[in-house]
Amino acid sequence: MKLTIAAIGRAGRGPGRDLYDHYADRIRWPLVLREVEEKRKLPTVDLIRREGELLLAAAPPGAMLVALDRRGKDMDSKAFARQLGRWRDESVSDVAFLIGGAEGHAEALLQKAALVLSFGAMTWPHQLARAMLAEQIYRSQQLLAGHPYHRA
Repeated sequence: MKLTIAAIGRAGRGPGRDLYDHYADRIRWPLVLREVEEKRKLPTVDLIRREGELLLAAAPPGAMLVALDRRGKDMDSKAFARQLGRWRDESVSDVAFLIGGAEGHAEALLQKAALVLSFGAMTWPHQLARAMLAEQIYRSQQLLAGHPYHRA
């Protein structure tokens, strides 16, 4: 199973990127980070739609789509690991995690997602959301392998 994290905006060097790299380097599944951005100043509705198009274009064709959105499903780490394990066991070849811009995702993108996932009601900086996602993927890998990294 190959994983893609498609995110709006470019993460420069700094603590957020370092934390992302710390976990991403430990993930055994092939993982690609694709950063995309719309540079034009667009009205909010048009910007949200355009960012959705960019994210979908960054995802591999036919990938299982997971949109990170505050309106999504709250999952604990074990449930998230079980979901990744199911997709692995079902031979899903690609999973793409979509991290939207400051205005969130368009409804059309959310409807295309197999899973809309929330990291809670709080708003997180996008660099931190990437790091949190990488850590949860790593934690899932360790849970699925029966490693004691995760303690309930």
